[in-house]
Amino acid sequence: MEKLKLSAFADEASAALSEQIKALNDNDIPYIEVRGVDGKNVSSLTLAEAKETYQKLKAGGISVYSIGSPIGKVRLGDDFENELARFEHTLEIARVMEASCIRLFSFFDASLLGEGAREAVITRLTAFADRAKDSGIVLCHENEKGIYGDTAERCLDIVSTVSGIKSVFDPANFVQCGVDTAKAWELLKDTVQYLHVKDALADGTVVPAGYGIGNLEAITADYIARGGKVATLEPHLHAFTGLSALSGEDADRIIGSRRFQNGREAFDYAVKCYRELLARI
Repeated sequence: MEKLKLSAFADEASAALSEQIKALNDNDIPYIEVRGVDGKNVSSLTLAEAKETYQKLKAGGISVYSIGSPIGKVRLGDDFENELARFEHTLEIARVMEASCIRLFSFFDASLLGEGAREAVITRLTAFADRAKDSGIVLCHENEKGIYGDTAERCLDIVSTVSGIKSVFDPANFVQCGVDTAKAWELLKDTVQYLHVKDALADGTVVPAGYGIGNLEAITADYIARGGKVATLEPHLHAFTGLSALSGEDADRIIGSRRFQNGREAFDYAVKCYRELLARI
């Protein structure tokens, strides 16, 4: 029996949902973090499309662990009413798919990082949490480059201040922000709902789990020891559909020097590397 239940951003294996299901089944991964469905972002699905997606996943033996939404990956100066409406729609999608979590972010606008930005971020995230209250769905803030919650200290401030929000811990994103992941884990470990399995080198290049400086093995071991149940693989080892849009950077600057023929090959390799890491724990 595996030490963790694995989930994955299967859109990195293929844009096609049918191929995502196959990749998950072939790799014996029971959960998915839904992000891209047949080339369409999950938050853009109609409820009818979400129901159809859910039924196909269920028929394929896959459960939805989290909705890998882009909520909060907009600028603080953008129209918040539009983002709030998008969140409410995503919450409905999560209900339809019986997801446990929704992944979200804490807004871009580096020029405003200060007390004014903090108040605006907290107000917006609180609005999301209020809408999700009593839904049974956990809102999970992911640390990310360029957003308010890019450091461990600001991430801790967010989850300590906004009731109902937990952490998604992404080691590679912290590495890309110049944050020591071991110290970040010590600050955030009590707030972590689940892990994103992604590793990186000091220059920010994403590499397979255990091949970077993200302390994936030690963090995973402690996460398991503390009762952690699920980790989502987010390989970023191949220029899959939507990578540049998701990252805001050119794909070649993100993926490492190792090249794969396609997303499925990169996905399988990422799973293999993380399972090897788990076997060492």
